[in-house]
Amino acid sequence: MPTPTDDRRDLLTVIAYMKAAPGKEQELRAALEALIEPTSKEPGYVNYDLHQSVEDPGKFFFYENWETPAHLDAHLATPHLTHFADIMAGLLDEDGLTINRVRRIA
Repeated sequence: MPTPTDDRRDLLTVIAYMKAAPGKEQELRAALEALIEPTSKEPGYVNYDLHQSVEDPGKFFFYENWETPAHLDAHLATPHLTHFADIMAGLLDEDGLTINRVRRIA
């Protein structure tokens, strides 16, 4: 099955990682799932896929692709993302959120 970057190496790919604070796994999952629908309507959206670790259900990953870095920046300023930023400290472990912006090279 093709991925968005098979034919579009110019896309900005984001891999975001976070782990729930102890006892906050379901609350974090619900908060992350709530981001998907409004994000799918944003300009520059290509995909926004939420994954949960098989080995550790408290670990979550987003695999995202955006048309341009400006589209990602606009996404980060949306009300649903700023709301998540406001509540995430109470949901995440001490390492918080890790965001990696990457481009496919092979």
